[in-house]
Amino acid sequence: MEEKLTFELRPPASPDALLSQNGPPLWLLIGGGLLLAAVIGGIVFWLLRRKPAVDPSAIRREALRVADRALADAKPSGIREAATLASLVLRRYLATVAGDPALFETHEEFIARRDSLARLEEDARAHAAEGFARLAALKYDRQPPTGDPTVVIDDARALLTTLDRALRA
Repeated sequence: MEEKLTFELRPPASPDALLSQNGPPLWLLIGGGLLLAAVIGGIVFWLLRRKPAVDPSAIRREALRVADRALADAKPSGIREAATLASLVLRRYLATVAGDPALFETHEEFIARRDSLARLEEDARAHAAEGFARLAALKYDRQPPTGDPTVVIDDARALLTTLDRALRA
């Protein structure tokens, strides 16, 4: 049965027939898009938050430069002030370079802690303990000590050099 060819105009077919009715629901598409955006945002956040590699020798050199400059610029009016300044500079250096909490401890806490200056060799550790004990005696003596404060600063510079050599190894 052949169809008879006619030149009659018919209305176009509905586009609804071309659309699939079995696609994923809209809420699933939105949820998937949000999940993908959260994952991409998390990766970008993690990449931006990563810290650059830290060079320990650069940190040590900068801490040594800062400590040496602080001691060189020191103009204490007395031995007690010189000892306080020297102690602060040396403890700040140790806190920066060795991660030692000496900056936040009293002299007694520093001496009592078994792991204080654990990274140092025995000779350097003994020299540091002796130097800090001398500074503590000058800082906390009942009678204000008399003498030349530059001697205290020079001793602190020598101790700083000793600590730097020991921590460099």
